[in-house]
Amino acid sequence: MKYVDLFSGCGGLSLGLERAGAELILAVEKSDMAARTFYHNLVGDMSDSRKWQNYVGRSVREQVESRVLVNELGVLLGSDDTMAELAAESLDFVVGGPPCQGFSLAGRRNPQDIRNQLPWQFLEFVERTRPRAVVIENVVGMGRRFSSEEESSFNQLRLALAETEPGYVVQAMEVNAVHYGAPQHRPRLLIVGLRRDVADGALVKTSSSIWKSNFIDLIDEVLPALVPVPTLKSNEVRTVGDAIADLNFLGNSEYARNHEEYVKTMSDEQWRLSKKAKGEKLNHVRRRHNERTVSRFRLYQYLANQGLSPRILSQTADGSDTEVQNRIRLQLQGADFPAYAPDGTHLGDNLEEIVQMVFGLRTKKHSQRVLAWAEPARTVVTLPDDYVHPLDPRVFSVRELARFQGFPDDFEFLGKETTGAHRRRVEVPQYSQVGNAVSPHLSWAVGKMLRRVLEAVPPSCDAFDSGNERSLVDSIF
Repeated sequence: MKYVDLFSGCGGLSLGLERAGAELILAVEKSDMAARTFYHNLVGDMSDSRKWQNYVGRSVREQVESRVLVNELGVLLGSDDTMAELAAESLDFVVGGPPCQGFSLAGRRNPQDIRNQLPWQFLEFVERTRPRAVVIENVVGMGRRFSSEEESSFNQLRLALAETEPGYVVQAMEVNAVHYGAPQHRPRLLIVGLRRDVADGALVKTSSSIWKSNFIDLIDEVLPALVPVPTLKSNEVRTVGDAIADLNFLGNSEYARNHEEYVKTMSDEQWRLSKKAKGEKLNHVRRRHNERTVSRFRLYQYLANQGLSPRILSQTADGSDTEVQNRIRLQLQGADFPAYAPDGTHLGDNLEEIVQMVFGLRTKKHSQRVLAWAEPARTVVTLPDDYVHPLDPRVFSVRELARFQGFPDDFEFLGKETTGAHRRRVEVPQYSQVGNAVSPHLSWAVGKMLRRVLEAVPPSCDAFDSGNERSLVDSIF
């Protein structure tokens, strides 16, 4: 199965597809940081930054021949010879996650609208290469309607793909990586399109409604042919503890129920990586915080263990000192004392001492949360300081967040670890690479679905054997 990955990021989508047996023809990514990580893990060693800078300076043709283009998709589309060569590859599928939040079918009437250019470029690439299948991934927010009169970006893009030459039969879905083995709630929108002649040959039908994933034992319907099959039962859900119990710097982690089984998947030999880590703990660097931040993290942990909201520290930021302290005191009613952080640090002996601690550590930042040890993580994001470790007063390392995503331990993230706020528009450091990625657990399931569907109709055939009356949908189970 030959494929192209557009807006590829660091390689989460390609990683799962490769494990399912797909063969990368080309990845296109404009960020040199994310592209370097992609190349390093899926093509060849790029640990030497000088070697990478030399690669970035090569021509478009040279980079395409090496399978990773570090540039805008529009540059590739402008190279007619290269596009003709890609079309001649007879691609099995094209995948990617173009930024689509502002996508509108009206964009063709306003080509200068930057919100529309990238998804239209993705569709132009599809039209010019005519792959047998297409996969588009994006965030759930893309499914919100613009207004009562105008459909969401998601539904408009679904319609646009269906009408892209040579025509595609399209299935839309909302999937959550937690149903596919990730210890993380990560809802995402997917659009899978099957070229019309291939769909006709495989007798594939799609639903006009948006299919939503669930744990496999809670699904009581025949799955549509173009959806990735969930892999976990509801009693097999993986947790923060399952993912990272062996990575705690304190050295006192309790081992969770599925920890050894999950960590084994992180070093599974079936991941097709260009190298092995040789036993190293890659990208697992303890973040250092100032004393005030560490104290606030310990307080967050205590509040979480008491079942209290961390917003006590942000919702009490305004008002006179007496008013604020009274509000804090009211919200802390019922808490247990003396108060200790999970690392054993003594925080206070009574209510009044904790009231004063909360008062002294107030902050307007309201997005920080302590992740629960025995539950799946929240959606991994690009900012490392949004989530606090449940035991250690710190934020998570790059490797810990990569475990939540499902990246194998041999997968090494390159480039800066993080970057300042003023650089986030132009730089994609390691934390952002992890937060932007498709979970490899999900992409592996997508790859297996594509393999099953496309192997039902060989590329040389435009129809299923006429003597075979069973549809592909029937053959799944």
